[in-house]
Parts: sequence; C-alpha cells; structure tokens
Amino acid sequence: MTTNDPAADPAEGDDGDSGESPTERTREELRKTKARLGESADRAVQGFDDNVVDLLSWVLDTETRARIYVYLRDNPQSTSDEVADGTGLYPSTVREALAELHEEGTVDRDKREAEGAGNNPYEYEAIAPSDLVRGVVGDVQAELNAVFNLDRRLGGESPEGDAEPVRISVDGDSADDESPEPDDVSRADDEPAESDGDGTAD
Repeated sequence: MTTNDPAADPAEGDDGDSGESPTERTREELRKTKARLGESADRAVQGFDDNVVDLLSWVLDTETRARIYVYLRDNPQSTSDEVADGTGLYPSTVREALAELHEEGTVDRDKREAEGAGNNPYEYEAIAPSDLVRGVVGDVQAELNAVFNLDRRLGGESPEGDAEPVRISVDGDSADDESPEPDDVSRADDEPAESDGDGTAD
C-alpha cells in the first residue's frame, strides 16, 4: 500500500520538506540548547546578584548603595561615571551615594592618574566584606541588647542598668578574606570557654 504521507517515510523527518541535512538540524538544535542554557545561567546569576543586593541593602541602608558596593567589589578603581554606567543608576545619584559611602568609610577614593592636563576624576574602591561586617556589628549588637532589655525599659527603668548579654565577634583578617570564619554570636550568660592558662580558650 502506497501513501503520500511524508511522516510514513523513515528517511524523511519532521523537517523533510525544508531540505535541511541531519547535520544542519543537529547544529540548529545545539544552538537552541546553548541559548536556553545561557538564559538559565543568566537568570541564576541575576537571582544570586539580587539576593546579595537585598542582604547588602539591609547593611548599607539602601538598594542604591548596595548596588554601588557590589559593582565596586567587582570593578575596583572605577569612577563615578563608570559606576553609573555599570549599575544603570543616575550619575547624580551615584555621586551622592559615593560621597556618603566615602564619608562613612565604606569606599576609599584616590585621584585617577592621567597624563597631561585635565580633570583627574576620583577612582573608588569598596572595602572588603569582612571590614563591612565589622563596621555594623556594634550597631546590631546594641539593637539586640535593647530588645533583650525591653521588659526593663517598658517597666520604666533607666537604660543605665541594662544588661548586655549579646556579644558578637567576627573572626578573620581585615584583608580580603576568601573564606572567612563564621560569625560568633554568643550570650554573656552562656558557659564560658575554659582557658588553658595563657588567656586563650582551648
């Protein structure tokens, strides 16, 4: 029995009428797969970046400042115009945020050296994440201790007698730590570590 159905002919595939060879079809499928994988990778990186920015927004007060910090960690010694281009933020917003971050010590700046006469803009570089964490530990510790003493304060007692049971310490060098030790959060009424006589805990 003869049929005119192209699908019945095993020599012809779905694209039998297009004239593509099996090699061309394979290349096209590989190209489509590569594009799909690239899109997935881009989404994963964007999701990671967004999570980092969300966390830093809490530490640095705003998403704008967090985006600038992340950009400068990835692109040290950038000018304000380069930061604006790289983050998509308005140049005036970037300049204002960089001035605040510099005043707070979150970014360092130096004049860019250029040959010849002309305007040498500032180059900015963000401090190491470990230094950033050390900078906010005192504030977080104070806030946690205030919560701990809430009942005393609500009872009308003065803050002078507040206990400070929460102590936060950050281990690691102040240089760029590749794998910093985890933060140590303890309470003062926890059992103290035993000392081996030289002032250090076992």
